[in-house]
Amino acid sequence: MKPSTYHRKLSQFGADILHSPGMQSEKHYMQHGDVSVFAHSIAVACTCLWIARLLQLYLNFRLNERVLIRGALLHDYFLYDWHVPDKSHRLHGFFHAKLAFQNASRDFALGEIERDMILRHMFPLNPCPPAYPESIILCIADKLCAAEETLSRKSRYRKISSRY
Repeated sequence: MKPSTYHRKLSQFGADILHSPGMQSEKHYMQHGDVSVFAHSIAVACTCLWIARLLQLYLNFRLNERVLIRGALLHDYFLYDWHVPDKSHRLHGFFHAKLAFQNASRDFALGEIERDMILRHMFPLNPCPPAYPESIILCIADKLCAAEETLSRKSRYRKISSRY
């Protein structure tokens, strides 16, 4: 997909999330290297769309794009910088999915699949496996983006994330 297609889909299904105060605050929290949680969430949403497109093209398998984008944008909605030394940030990898879910539930109406996506995106670090195809796609996309951001120290989605 072209960057403009990603932008259009993100705006179509996630504008309320992208422009919310909580999501905007993610621009100030680092995720991997010098990539913000905000940029990471956009990268993950775009990667989810890319995977969904491949599944549709090659397997004629359709996913709910609205749910996929919204769950991906909110998967790391924990709203703090986990790099700042603090007892509450210990074992961040094990506990941030639940915090992201609590914050997302407070700020947005979540459907069953979105809840599953947020709570289970850290599988296998968290032991409950994803229950929906969208959740599985998010797990894969999150790992791919985290690896790219950690190894390359940049995100190819910076241009898209700078639009919000």
